[in-house]
Amino acid sequence: MTVDWLDEREQRAWRAYLALNAEVQRRTARQLLRETGLTIAEYAVLVSLSEAPGGRLRVFQLRVAADWEKTRLTHQITRMTARGLVAREPCADDPRGAFVVLTEAGWEAVTAAAPRHVAHVRHWFFDALRPEQVDALMGIADAVLDRLPEADRTMGAPCLPSPFCPTDSDIAEMPETAESADC
Repeated sequence: MTVDWLDEREQRAWRAYLALNAEVQRRTARQLLRETGLTIAEYAVLVSLSEAPGGRLRVFQLRVAADWEKTRLTHQITRMTARGLVAREPCADDPRGAFVVLTEAGWEAVTAAAPRHVAHVRHWFFDALRPEQVDALMGIADAVLDRLPEADRTMGAPCLPSPFCPTDSDIAEMPETAESADC
């Protein structure tokens, strides 16, 4: 197999992207925790629920929104339930399913944290950029994200077989519609 190595410019750009992503996320997560007592994972769940109709999502919907493994989400929901930020409710349509529901305490936490998080993102990210750089960033993100499905088709599965990557048989067993999916 011939390797199409990154040239020096591409390598610098890739490493800069990785460093930028890691450093901004680290700073915003630490500051959010310091100021609000919420982890970035808790905040992400609360934001997803706060944007959902009635502040509730089925577990599988929240898993898709968070892009997390089922086990990670289950543990996260358990911790957040213990803190009173969310509650689990049975799904009347599907006895195997459940809803994750934003509680009053969860609503208060996310509405108090959101202005702080926005200030952090602005401070550590957007304040360093000119309007044309923001436009360029959106163009770059769109170009890469739009190309991913085709790139996946030409290269194959985006991860090696592992406990964390579904196999073809796992994918074949996944429900066709959200209504038939396991919560």
